[in-house]
Amino acid sequence: MNHPLIIAMDFKNKTEAGAFLDKFGEEKLFLKIGMELFYREGPALVHAWKERGHSVFLDLKLHDIPNTVKSAARQLASLEVDLTTVHAAGGRKMMEAALEGLEAGTPAGSTVPACAAVTQLTSTTEHIMNKEIGIPGTLEESVLRYAAGAAEAGIDHVVSSAWEVPSIKNQTPAMKAVTPGIRLKEDAEDDQKRVVTPARAKECGSDAIVAGRSITLAEEPLHTYRMMMKQWREY
Repeated sequence: MNHPLIIAMDFKNKTEAGAFLDKFGEEKLFLKIGMELFYREGPALVHAWKERGHSVFLDLKLHDIPNTVKSAARQLASLEVDLTTVHAAGGRKMMEAALEGLEAGTPAGSTVPACAAVTQLTSTTEHIMNKEIGIPGTLEESVLRYAAGAAEAGIDHVVSSAWEVPSIKNQTPAMKAVTPGIRLKEDAEDDQKRVVTPARAKECGSDAIVAGRSITLAEEPLHTYRMMMKQWREY
């Protein structure tokens, strides 16, 4: 990816998000818009940030019957986002439908958005997966099963913690891994359980990393952003 460090814009509204972006001047960023911000501000925010030259990762984690996902993906593609997500747990037909929708909804002359299949959330522990969700086995086995299904559906990106990336790459070398839960060593884990530093993610083979609170809550976010980029590049 041209922007290996994606900033999770976990703000309540565009005013808060805009005040944060003002601290970056003319820097061109890769920004993740999640459910909270998109449900508040809608497509207008995507258009505004794209017009400013930013790349946009619209992370809505589509998960529904294939026809609904196809229709939703078509709408997301019309926004000309750069990356979006579906839940691998929805199965192969659903993931294939997402790709069909993205292809159908992309305006002529524009690039079809990349699609990443979400494997297991970085807030999910093996205990939660086994006892609460009811999926047996290890986290790695589950992630690999989801990644294999994504590859069969034609998806070439997955979202996973860094810990599973080496096994994903061994199973499907061409698969690109987007890793959330990125923290600096001194940061608290908060609700993320399987977190790593930028350097550790690079060591594991991640192709892109997503950092939120480490940057958005920093006193000098641009400095922290550049420090994370430096750790990533110098590994």
